[in-house]
Amino acid sequence: MQHYEGSRAVVVGGSIGGLTSALLLRELGFSVEVFERTPEQLDHRGGGIVLQPITMKWFDGRSARKITELSTSSSRLRYLGPGNEVVHEELAEWRYTSWGTVYRALLADFGTEHYHLGEFCAGYSQSADEVELRFVSGRVEHADLVVFADGITSTARRRMFPDLERQYSGYVGWRGTVREDQVSAETHRLLDDALTYSVAPGTHCVMYQIPGMDGELEPGTRLYNYVWYRNVAAGPELAELTTDVRGFECPVSIHPGAVQQRYVDEMRATAAATLAPAVAEVITRTEQPYLQVVFDTRIPGMVDGRVAITGDAAFAARPHAAAGTAKAADDAWQLYEHLGAGGDIPEALKRWEPGRLELGNQLIDRVGAMGARSQFAGTWVPGDPDLRFGLYGPGI
Repeated sequence: MQHYEGSRAVVVGGSIGGLTSALLLRELGFSVEVFERTPEQLDHRGGGIVLQPITMKWFDGRSARKITELSTSSSRLRYLGPGNEVVHEELAEWRYTSWGTVYRALLADFGTEHYHLGEFCAGYSQSADEVELRFVSGRVEHADLVVFADGITSTARRRMFPDLERQYSGYVGWRGTVREDQVSAETHRLLDDALTYSVAPGTHCVMYQIPGMDGELEPGTRLYNYVWYRNVAAGPELAELTTDVRGFECPVSIHPGAVQQRYVDEMRATAAATLAPAVAEVITRTEQPYLQVVFDTRIPGMVDGRVAITGDAAFAARPHAAAGTAKAADDAWQLYEHLGAGGDIPEALKRWEPGRLELGNQLIDRVGAMGARSQFAGTWVPGDPDLRFGLYGPGI
C-alpha cells in the first residue's frame, strides 16, 4: 500500500461522503483538510439511511464506534394493504441509522481541528503539480489532491460540465419522522421489526425505524422514518409546491417547517385516504414534514487532473435502491484502494474513474426503472426481488 506522507489533500464537502474520504485519505498518509460550506455542524440534518455493507465498513474496526451502537435493525420486509392487512411478508434483515448519527460518529473520528465550517469553494484551477482552491471568504488553499464531495450543487461539477442538468423524475418525496411512542399500539405492532411498504395506484411509501434525534436506541425513543413518493407535474405545479413559506423557490428540497401549510394539510388528508392506516398514521402525526424533489443526475466524467468528484456531486440517484450514501462510501473506498496501489495521483484517479462511471450509470438506470414501475406503470409487485435495495444490484 503506497503512502503519501508529505502530500496534502483537500476535501470539499463535510458530509458523510466527504468525511469518509477524508478519513481514508488520512490513513494513506495525506495531510487532510475538510471544508464545509454551512456555518454550523450538520448534526440533525437529513432523515433515515438504510445501511449497506460498504456504508458500515469504516465502523468495522477503524472507528471508535461500532455500527450496532449507531443503528437499529429489522428482520422482515412487510407490505400492508389498504385495510392494514399484511399482503406480503418475508424474512429480510436490514440495519438503519439516521444521517445525523453517522455524521456525528465520523466527525468524532476525524476531529474538528482540520474541519472548517462556513467555507464555500467557488472555483479552482490547477497546474501539473497542484490544485488551487478559491473560497468566497477570500481563503486560498493548495493541495496535491482535491476530492469534491459537495453534493448535488457541486462546484466542480458545474465547472467541469456547465450545461449538465438534473433530470426530474416526475414525482417528489414527502419525508418525516415520528417517535415510536407517539403512535397507537396497533400501528406500532404492524410497523415494528419491519421494513414496511404501502403501495397504491401511482404512489408508494416506505417506512422503517431509525435512532432518535440524538442517536437513542431504546424502545420508545426511536423514530419512524418514511419517504412517500407522489407524482407532481413539471412546470408551474412543481414550482408552486417547491416555493417555501418565505416565497423562495427551492428546486432540490424544502426543509422541515418551510413547506406551505396548505400543502401539508392536503398531504395529510391524501395519506389518510390512500395509504395503509398504520403508515398514514405516522405521516399525519408528523409535525414538520419536508419535501425532496426526486431527480437523477449523471456525469460523463469524475476526474479532472488532480481533482475527483464523488457521491451525489457526481451521480445523484433516486432513493429507491437505498444506495446514495453507499455509493458515496464506495467511491471513497475505491479511491483509497486505487491511490494505495501506487503511481502518481492523476494516474491513480484515471484508473479509479471507469468503474465509478459504470456503477453510477447502472444505479441510475435501475432506480429509474423502479420508480417508473411504482409511479407510472403500476407494475410494482410486493415481494418482487428486482425491487430490493442494493448498491450493486437488487439485494447486493
